[in-house]
Amino acid sequence: QAQLRESGGGFVQSGGSLRLSCAASERTFSGYLMAWFRQVPGEEREFVAAISQSGSRLYFADSVKGRFTLSRDHAEKTMYLQMNSLKPEDTAVYYCAVRETFTLRNGSDPRDFDYWGQGTQVTVSS
Repeated sequence: QAQLRESGGGFVQSGGSLRLSCAASERTFSGYLMAWFRQVPGEEREFVAAISQSGSRLYFADSVKGRFTLSRDHAEKTMYLQMNSLKPEDTAVYYCAVRETFTLRNGSDPRDFDYWGQGTQVTVSS
């Protein structure tokens, strides 16, 4: 059974940092593409970043480039999103997602993903 669990969200002041974790079951972690999305109430889910299984392919939304980094720890079966220089507009619920099969797409479309976590709230104060 697919299983994803996010953690690491919280409250931080503008300019601060947080590291989000997405722990996966062994089967789920073997999926080809893992990604983070975020969502604010009343808005569509927004792509943040994606990483391939080997880590050789990395994609970031323009809004987070240079501030966020993404990694995948195979031993821990966990994906990490390091968020630095946080801004109030980064406030959202952050979701991790997994796509099982190979794709050449960059993971920016939530419809490309098979499994989702429950989300973790990130709040950045000004």
